[in-house]
Amino acid sequence: MTTRLIASAVAILLSVGSPLTVNAQTPEAPARQPIAGRVLTLDEAVAIALEQQPQITVLLFAYAAARYRVDQALAPLLPQLTGSVSTTKSENPSLSTLGVASTVFRNFDQTVLAQVALSQLLFDFGKNLAATEAARKLQDIALENVELQRQLISLSVKEAYTNILFAQRLIRVNEQALQRADLNLKSARGFYEVGTRPKSDVARAEVDVANAKLAVIQARNAERLALVALNTAMAIDVDTPTTIQDNLVYEPVTLDRQAIRAEALRQRPEYLQAKLSAQSAEALQRQAFRNFFPDITGSGIYGGARKDLQELWAVTLSLSWTIYDGGGRIGRYREARANYESALANIKVTELNIIQNVEQAQIAVTDAAERIQAAQAAVASAQENFRLAQGRFDAGVGTILELTDAQLALTQAQNTETQALSDYRIALYRLDRARGRR
Repeated sequence: MTTRLIASAVAILLSVGSPLTVNAQTPEAPARQPIAGRVLTLDEAVAIALEQQPQITVLLFAYAAARYRVDQALAPLLPQLTGSVSTTKSENPSLSTLGVASTVFRNFDQTVLAQVALSQLLFDFGKNLAATEAARKLQDIALENVELQRQLISLSVKEAYTNILFAQRLIRVNEQALQRADLNLKSARGFYEVGTRPKSDVARAEVDVANAKLAVIQARNAERLALVALNTAMAIDVDTPTTIQDNLVYEPVTLDRQAIRAEALRQRPEYLQAKLSAQSAEALQRQAFRNFFPDITGSGIYGGARKDLQELWAVTLSLSWTIYDGGGRIGRYREARANYESALANIKVTELNIIQNVEQAQIAVTDAAERIQAAQAAVASAQENFRLAQGRFDAGVGTILELTDAQLALTQAQNTETQALSDYRIALYRLDRARGRR
């Protein structure tokens, strides 16, 4: 069992015998600082989500149930002790004849029987051991589900976190565009008032201002939606005014394809689950085959019966063997064999899917990194083009169409750069998920 599986199991094993206290905090546990009023880092946001998300608690309970099913599978191999007490009251009528008269007498007898019975399965050709092994593999699968959910929650937090930063950048970009559009409108009105520019220049500038305001509104709504998504992922009140730290910067990374692929096949819960499913299916196949063999059981009883509390005891050795059941056991064995073959094939299917997922994630990282470089160059060119167009317009030799085109090109270039930065961060987070990291 891997370290992370053991770490996940600790939450249940320390539950003081009851899974209902899985997430209970001890009195000594430090209280988490309030979220409102401080700036959250990405790691803090992920930690809050992993601590508070009820989806993880649901799967921890499912793991607890799977762990108890192992105990149930093992139970038939252990001694079985039962006790019973029964009482019987009976009526025995008798006829007495004295001369010509007859009398019926009613006698009541009461017997109490108390006994303790002990039975032990001596040999079953490994049927219950195979069932126990299958249950243990299913327990491990349930634990991998916990880790899988943690990885998915971590990814959702990271994506929502990045989407907030992306929306905030868009707000700033479009607010700057709105400021430039306002300045252009003032210039156009000034030229129109002195008669050097037509009314159409003012109308075009007014359209640019309206479009810039609309873009700002859309960006602010996108920020609110991303904030709701982040608060929901962290399992806190959606109205919490969460403030986060800006990490939307380009940090180059080196990708080792073979190392990443090997790590993914070693760490991904889905691949481990596929292997565990095959092992469980193999154990069930063994159990189905061993069902063709008999069970040997030893049992004994000891007790007493009264009126006189007479001692009772018996020792029994029994062999039970279903010789023919209409083909049911053969059918179950064939089913188990088919399930095992299917589980083996599913390992390969899962491996191929994981490798494809890893390759796609690496391509997305490379693509976003290249787009960042191109977008940054485009922003620099668009800024220079807008500066020249604005100078020409202010000098009276440029047109409003030239100026608004330059303004639009600059805004689009800045938006493209922001989108590339956001895509790059999300691609890195998805690559972490593809390789089995939180």
